[in-house]
Amino acid sequence: MKKTFELTHPKIKIERRVDAVKHEVKKYLKRERKKTLPEGADFWDFDCKFGNTQAEAKTVHLSQINKLIDQTQVEKLTSFYIEVIAKAANKPVRALSDDDFDLDDEDFDSED
Repeated sequence: MKKTFELTHPKIKIERRVDAVKHEVKKYLKRERKKTLPEGADFWDFDCKFGNTQAEAKTVHLSQINKLIDQTQVEKLTSFYIEVIAKAANKPVRALSDDDFDLDDEDFDSED
């Protein structure tokens, strides 16, 4: 999704336009997450950009999108650009250390 949203409308209040934009982004995320993953992928990750215009857009985390959309309402902006691109990703493998398997007899209560 690469889109510039206009918040001004002759009949719709800005608050309702902001809610509609949030809903549209949420629908896009749900639709993309329903797609089947390619072989070897664990989950869908999203590359996100947000800004006043496409040229000013900066990379942001997916969890910040709603806050940034709300911020446009506070700043009284008339439009903003949002880009959300889905990509298949793998969960990072965590290296196990000896500390993860520290099994001492003292840690267990014996119920004899």
